[in-house]
Amino acid sequence: MKKKTEDLKNQLARALADYANLKKRSDEERGEMYKLASISFMLKILPIIDNLKQAQSHVNDSGIAIIIGQLETLAKEEGFEEIKIKVGDKFNEETSEAIEVLETNKELDNNIISEVVMSGWKYSDNTVVRHARVKVFKI
Repeated sequence: MKKKTEDLKNQLARALADYANLKKRSDEERGEMYKLASISFMLKILPIIDNLKQAQSHVNDSGIAIIIGQLETLAKEEGFEEIKIKVGDKFNEETSEAIEVLETNKELDNNIISEVVMSGWKYSDNTVVRHARVKVFKI
């Protein structure tokens, strides 16, 4: 009888451990699905933000500026952040995509960003959603 009780306790302990592992895996998968859905949606919104920014640079309209601000605030609330890249920064292939290479004779300018054409975005876990598109100096 005592052995039977010990066996049942061990089975219960294994079942509880299996359940805890299943719950943990399920939570991780749910989080990953949420992340993928959020990234997919953001990739659809980014061209709209880009077009509004381009329009804003031509017409300088306060209404467009407000809309851009609201969309960027919404993106931040959902865990997205613009990748801050400036002219003069060193080119980093993890966050940027070189769309054009400009020749230079200056050693100091080698691998330096000469122009940011389109901003990049990343998710809160540092997953790059869209690389910044830049022009880079090369010797």
